Amino acid sequence: MKTIHISADREYDVLIDAPYLEHLKAASISRSRVGIFFSATMKDAIPRIEGVDAEFFYFPIPDGEAGKSVDTLRQSWDWLGAAGFTRDDLIVGIGGGAVTDFAGFAAASWLRGIDWIAVPTTIAGMVDAAIGGKTGINSDYGKNLIGAFHSPISVVIDPHWLATLSDRDFRAGLAEVIKCGFIHDEKILTAVKGKSLAEIRASRGLTVELIERSVQVKAEVVSGDFKESFEREVLNYGHTFGHAVELLSKYSLRHGECVSIGMAFIAYLSAEIGVMSKALLEEHLSVLSTLGLPTTYSQGQWPELLAAMKLDKKSRGSGLRFVVISEIGKTQRLENPIESALLAAYEKVSQ
Repeated sequence: MKTIHISADREYDVLIDAPYLEHLKAASISRSRVGIFFSATMKDAIPRIEGVDAEFFYFPIPDGEAGKSVDTLRQSWDWLGAAGFTRDDLIVGIGGGAVTDFAGFAAASWLRGIDWIAVPTTIAGMVDAAIGGKTGINSDYGKNLIGAFHSPISVVIDPHWLATLSDRDFRAGLAEVIKCGFIHDEKILTAVKGKSLAEIRASRGLTVELIERSVQVKAEVVSGDFKESFEREVLNYGHTFGHAVELLSKYSLRHGECVSIGMAFIAYLSAEIGVMSKALLEEHLSVLSTLGLPTTYSQGQWPELLAAMKLDKKSRGSGLRFVVISEIGKTQRLENPIESALLAAYEKVSQ
């Protein structure tokens, strides 16, 4: 088992290659009530926890981004109130990034903040959503626009969950891994270069290494910048355009698929304005395409995508702000690029 420590609004550990059930039993010993939030599609995979005195409550939420709604949150508050949850009790989110986002925000908003544990079951959840204490739900105007910073007391990454993933979900999660490689850890890119999805899935050691490296990248960033000034914004590489695509697709695309498209967009944009070399642009496209990740999106219209990007959390005023890289591991901020460059990048990804 590998332990990575994070120091943010609270000190906590990310446990990698850890048996989640044993950890939850230990964490529940001193609690009167434990609320398990999980995706409704995982109902048969969620075991009942026995052997401790705590009373357990199980709250299924709709699958995917559809579950991160005000209506579902209101239902969870009613559920927590009816069960009598106090500040000494515990919430656990078991599922993909949408579930841990939701569970964390329910914990943040109930009694102004109670303890919670994240048990991510997807690659994207393990390397991104469950790490760093960003919690939230969606608005009709964009993803994660309603939320709070509220760190878990621990994150438990148990690789056995990965066997439950479809190839599509596993592949989509790797987009967040690739992102960590471009912004900080070139060894991630070296490890995946030339490898197919099947080869990565078949190697437990490689998969765990990629998770560890990605978590380490995020842990270092959020420990230095919990509430997202520029240092933490680097984790949103590819997300500005990606979130716009995600919104316009009405979440029919996976988050990682949208991030992949977003990384292609920002690479084209960076090359267009002379920040990125053609070789690094080609490396983006090659790494993503080899894994079968998308690098184009032709269904959205530019005015709608532009409007959605202006609601991005990094935006200030009416301007746009992007994270770009000039070299692997060397990030900078790009503010208000000229419209002709934006359009040129859009035309590349919309082919």
